[in-house]
Amino acid sequence: MPTISTFYGISTGMSFNDQAPPHFHARYGELEATIDISTLGVLEGRLPARALNLVQEWAMVHREELLDDWRLCRENAPPSSIEPLP
Repeated sequence: MPTISTFYGISTGMSFNDQAPPHFHARYGELEATIDISTLGVLEGRLPARALNLVQEWAMVHREELLDDWRLCRENAPPSSIEPLP
């Protein structure tokens, strides 16, 4: 799974040919969650509350870039890197 961004110990990425709805994966330690790009809700898995809040804050700022990366992955093209949280 290509990594899109890494910040505060959180790694985000997308898989090629994942099924809709558009989403990305966030990992923190041994935990992973699948996050819906439109709602920023957790589709599957879990993260600690603080890590989830950081992921949602980051995704809110970069929603359009995440959707662009989703389209790239659906075309089997590598996603672009997205700036981490400062």
